[in-house]
Amino acid sequence: MNHWLVKSEPFKYSWEKFNEDGRTFWDGVRNYQARNNLKEMKEGDLVLFYHSNEGKNVVGIAKVVKEFYQDPTTDDQNWVVVDLSPVETLKKPVTLEQIKAEPSLADISLIRQGRLSVMPLKATEFDKILEMGS
Repeated sequence: MNHWLVKSEPFKYSWEKFNEDGRTFWDGVRNYQARNNLKEMKEGDLVLFYHSNEGKNVVGIAKVVKEFYQDPTTDDQNWVVVDLSPVETLKKPVTLEQIKAEPSLADISLIRQGRLSVMPLKATEFDKILEMGS
């Protein structure tokens, strides 16, 4: 199993809206590295859901329920989506400041590549963020 982090601005698509919907395709990715990360996602992989711009915190856990396919919001064959479903809300959100302050998380893409919207995490990084949010 692989672990991931996806970012969404809460005013565009919030964790609360995601939970109401129960499932969504992750669209709007227009960065080749993020697109390649979507292509690497496998059914059953776990995904941290991060509110960007407003909040700047990890708020929940989702899982991949359908592997990549053509993004239905565009005819451009370069772009893909995956389907995600919410799994669990963190007991307490884990802020970007907390993540930056944690030495074991110094190398994650959230810090190194702040604009990347879909990024892989090592299992240890994923587990550490979950621990911080419990």
